[in-house]
Amino acid sequence: MEAVLAKYENQINVFSDYLEELPDSDDPVWMLGQCYNIKTDKSELLSDVRSRLWFTYRKKFSPIGGTGPSSDAGWGCMLRCGQMILGQALVCRHLGREWRWVPEGEQPAEYHRILHCFLDRKDSCYSIHQMAQMGVGEGKSVGEWYGPNTVAQVLKKLALFDEWNSLAVYVSMDNTVVIEDIKKQCLQADHESRPGRPCTSGESSEQGCSSRPPACPFSQPHARSPSRWKPLLLVIPLRMGINSINPVYIQALKECFKMPQSCGVLGGKPNLAYYFIGFIGDELIYLDPHNTQTAVDSESGTLVDDLSYHCQRTPHRMKITSLDPSVALGFFCKSEEDFDSWCNLVQQEILKKRNLRMFELVEKHPSHWPPFVPPAKPEVQTTGAEFIESTDQLFESEEEFEILNV
Repeated sequence: MEAVLAKYENQINVFSDYLEELPDSDDPVWMLGQCYNIKTDKSELLSDVRSRLWFTYRKKFSPIGGTGPSSDAGWGCMLRCGQMILGQALVCRHLGREWRWVPEGEQPAEYHRILHCFLDRKDSCYSIHQMAQMGVGEGKSVGEWYGPNTVAQVLKKLALFDEWNSLAVYVSMDNTVVIEDIKKQCLQADHESRPGRPCTSGESSEQGCSSRPPACPFSQPHARSPSRWKPLLLVIPLRMGINSINPVYIQALKECFKMPQSCGVLGGKPNLAYYFIGFIGDELIYLDPHNTQTAVDSESGTLVDDLSYHCQRTPHRMKITSLDPSVALGFFCKSEEDFDSWCNLVQQEILKKRNLRMFELVEKHPSHWPPFVPPAKPEVQTTGAEFIESTDQLFESEEEFEILNV
């Protein structure tokens, strides 16, 4: 009976997609830093959409915390959107923005490593289990709905346990991005490259010889590049209005999707989260996590059945004016030069051209702020999966973002 219902649900979703056909328009489509002509590049555009990692509601996974929910349907949509924006950063980090997914085709090993990080199991570093339990330290009960800022804080903390991806997650405060703080975080010395325990007989370094178990499958640290820059996921939580988005910010929001560093936007409507990946005209293009699928079970080190992790339908759209004002902008900067380029784009396309700014970009740490201390992995002999039970003792929750002047 359940299989019949699942098939019926999929038929409904497929039918609804006929209502979502992309318009026959002369307006360019901007998607995560790339531009498409919908009349001549439609197949390339849809291939790009299909290649984004699509994380949705799941059911029949192991209960969160051992006795908690075994499905996130109805409450986990913003967590899934957080997974998508992070997944996009990891794809750009390991595979590049030009990488494309081919159904049932052979994929790079790094691709399957990335998917393993998001499987719905407690030992995957960015699983729904890890995110929901880390959210307890942010004042959210398991099963409670998250806002964009909260999920950004959760990702920042979970990234500390992820040695393989070695990602710096910076979440701005008070609508202000501080260049000095970001460079301090991304150029800090690698404190986690200490020698681990020696390999015993019969072990290989690929099996994870270290003093701590990795929090992510295949989680071996990368060799440092000469610049020692730690790839950056920059998240900027904003509130662009009070009850609805202020129209003065719409063009600046569009400019964000044009930037090569664009990683998408977290947002949606009240208690209804979407992952926005681009725009056409006055409509936003998004991936929708509100589709309940059965959890995928895969052993560590094996290939993942990935068909359900890619949206093979025409993407959804909504009017920009319908967007809830609470959003979080995402950008990925693989190198210091990439970050410097992003700063220049922000200055030229957002700050100098707008009387009312979406956010501020400053060179130095504000003197009236507390000193900036780069987040660091706590010194505990445990995995991230075990550690998250005591986050309230080790992390301080950051303040919510402020409302922009309107």
